[in-house]
Amino acid sequence: MTGNGLKHWTLHLALILVLFTAQLWLSPYHATNLARIMVLAVFAMGYNLAFGYTGLLSLGHALLLAAGMYAAGLPAHLWGIGAGPAFIAGIAGGGLMAAALGLLALRTAGVSFMIVTLMFAQAGYLALLYFAPVTGGDDGFALASASRTFAGFDLSTDTVRFQAALAIFATGLCASLALVRSPFGRRMVAMRENEERSRMLGMNPFTVKLAALTISGLYAGASGAAYALLFGYVGASFATIQYSILPMLYVLLGGAGTTLGPFLGAVLMFALIEIASGLTSAYLFFVGAALVALVLFAPKGILGTIRERWARWLP
Repeated sequence: MTGNGLKHWTLHLALILVLFTAQLWLSPYHATNLARIMVLAVFAMGYNLAFGYTGLLSLGHALLLAAGMYAAGLPAHLWGIGAGPAFIAGIAGGGLMAAALGLLALRTAGVSFMIVTLMFAQAGYLALLYFAPVTGGDDGFALASASRTFAGFDLSTDTVRFQAALAIFATGLCASLALVRSPFGRRMVAMRENEERSRMLGMNPFTVKLAALTISGLYAGASGAAYALLFGYVGASFATIQYSILPMLYVLLGGAGTTLGPFLGAVLMFALIEIASGLTSAYLFFVGAALVALVLFAPKGILGTIRERWARWLP
């Protein structure tokens, strides 16, 4: 392992250790919020692999999140399957939906790709509303406690929920770091930087992009399944465009193309909304002002700017 590699793994493992100890001093309310942030950060990690590393600007990731959520939630709700099989089904649902989306949408590029992914996401949302007797529509449905048990542990309790969220987050974070440091990770970056030159070097852009989007879907599916099982709710509202924009904001704020950027962006955006909503009902004004400031003073995001100016070793 190189010197930078040792720094990368030390930094990431230190973050996981800090989060592990956080449950010891955080109140139950803040620990639950941190668990929710970690679950959504996994979603943002997947988006970062597609957008930050491969250059695929998607507005359809809410479809992948909802696919994972319903692939886990419906079997648990209708047939009472356990949390373990439900979680695996959710990951598979997100990955399969992403692969299907990629096979169709990757025939386009740039703005066209963004619009096509948005259209598919909207179609998925309308389908969930149409089949509301089964999906619950916007009202959704709650999962019974019996379906939220894994290896004898009740996922609805605060401590177990936090530890499960941390385990999923840690696995996703380490897998993300390993991926971007791998030869395939370098191919992803090559697609983002110069697709034509990559093609001349013998790479297949369609294959690389499809694989990156599918992996992104696996992350989205894991996040959706985890949200359903840990917080006990499944609803079509998670397929709305809001949940396609949220991971983009997390990634842009924290730093696109950085492994820790999605988590940092999720923490800061959650804190900003929490504080601003307590002051005024027009809290989105503060979110917009923060994004304007970001574009003006740190267009590469917080960690992207730090990497560019002071710490070029950051992954």
